[in-house]
Amino acid sequence: MKIRYILFIFFFSILLNADYSIIESQRLPTRIDKMPSNKIEDDHKIPQNLSYYAYQAKPLSGKKQRKLNKIYNKKYFSPWNLKKFDKSLKDISWAIRSVQKHKIYNSDYRRIKNLTYNKWIKNSNYSNLNSLRKYGITIKHSNLHAFPMSQAYYYDPKKTGEGFPFDYNQNSSYHINTPLFISHYSLDKKWAFVRGSTAYGWISISNIALVDKKFMQNFKNDKYSIVIKDNLRLLNNNKSISIIKLGSIFPRGKYKDDNNSIKEGYLFASKDKNGQANLEIATINKNNLIAKKPIAFTPSNISRIAKELINEPYGWGGLLETRDCSSMTKDYLSVFGIFLRRNSNKQSKDGISKNIKKYKKWQKKKVIISKAKPFRSLLYVKGHIVLYIGQYRGEPIIMHTYWGARLKDGSKHILGRTLISTTEPAKELENIKERSKLINTLSNIITFGE
Repeated sequence: MKIRYILFIFFFSILLNADYSIIESQRLPTRIDKMPSNKIEDDHKIPQNLSYYAYQAKPLSGKKQRKLNKIYNKKYFSPWNLKKFDKSLKDISWAIRSVQKHKIYNSDYRRIKNLTYNKWIKNSNYSNLNSLRKYGITIKHSNLHAFPMSQAYYYDPKKTGEGFPFDYNQNSSYHINTPLFISHYSLDKKWAFVRGSTAYGWISISNIALVDKKFMQNFKNDKYSIVIKDNLRLLNNNKSISIIKLGSIFPRGKYKDDNNSIKEGYLFASKDKNGQANLEIATINKNNLIAKKPIAFTPSNISRIAKELINEPYGWGGLLETRDCSSMTKDYLSVFGIFLRRNSNKQSKDGISKNIKKYKKWQKKKVIISKAKPFRSLLYVKGHIVLYIGQYRGEPIIMHTYWGARLKDGSKHILGRTLISTTEPAKELENIKERSKLINTLSNIITFGE
C-alpha cells in the first residue's frame, strides 16, 4: 500500500498546466523566398506525384524500426551523457582556419578586415573550452553559428555558389527540444559553445536553458513523439514562441483539462530568470500534426512526409528556417526512427555504403535501381546528398534540396528548392556541363534498415 501511495503522489507531482498550444502555421516569407527557382524538364517529364514512388518502397518491419529508433533516441540524448567536449581544439577551430585562409565579405559584399575577424576569434574564448561543462536544451528553433555572433560572412560573392544564401557563419540549425552539452561561454557572455547530437557550434544564450537531473529524468521518459507536419508554431496565449519544424521531438506528458480530466500533451522547456529550464506542456487541437515516434514506414506515410518538404526553398545550413540537402534527408528519415548526422559527408557514413564511383553512367543507373531502396537509401557525392525514391522508365528518381546544376561556363542553373528529378537535372540545357551531372559524380549508395 505504501509503495502504491508513493507512486500515486509521484505521478500527480509531474502533472503540468497546459498554458501552451501547438498549431498549424507557416514559415514567414524572407529574402530567401525571392531567390531564383528555375523550372526544368523533369518537372513535367517525370511523375511529380510522390505516391507513384512510395508504392515502390518495401515496408520496414516494426522490429527493425524499433531497433533503429532505440539507436536514434540514444544518440539524440547523448550530449547529456558527455563529461567534456568530445572534439579536439583542432576540430572545433575549423572556422578560424577558414577565415584566415579565405577572403571573406559582409552582407554588403565588402571585404572583412583581419582586425574584425580577430575579434570574433578572441570572443570565441577557446582557452576556456570545457570550463563550464553543463547541460542545456533549446527552448526554440535556433541557428547554430561558426562564431559567437549573428553577423553573416561570405566567401567571394563574385564566384558561383558564393554570396547569399551561403552564409558561412550559418553552421546548422537546431530544432526546439534539442539536448545540449555546454562547453563554455563567449567572452561577451552572449553565446554558448554547445554540442548537440548532430552538430556543434555557437548558439545564443537567449535560445537555451540549463537543465538539472530532475528535468532530464522527467524529459527522458521514453514516450516520444515527432512532428510530422512542417512549420507548426508554439504559442503562449496566442503569442508566438517558436516555429516548429518537421522532425522536432516532443516527449508526451500529462495535464489536467478544464474539466479536471487527465489528458496527454507535449513536453518542452521554458526558461526562468536564472536561466534554468522549467518543464512545460503544450496541447494540440488537431490530429496529424505530431505522432508517436517512429511512424510506420508505409507508402501512405512515406508520401505524406515527403510532401511536407517538396518546394521548400534551399537554405544553406538551415538558413532562415529552411533546409539544405542534408537537413532535408536528416529530418525526413528521423520521422521513421532513422538517425542521421548533420552534413552530407557524415551522413554518407551513417548507413551501409556501396561504392559506385567507378561505374559508367548507364551502369550507375542500373546499380542504383537494383541496389538502392526507395525512400531509405541516400545517394552521395562530395558536397551533396539526395534521397532515392524509386525509378521511372529505367531512370532512377531522386528527391533532393538542390542549389543548381553546373553549366559549361562554371555558373549554375539555379533550382534553389526541394524537388523531384532524375539524376540528370537540367539535362535538356545545351550548356549543361556533362562531367558535372549528378549521375557522373555520385560515389556511394547509403542504405538504412538492412
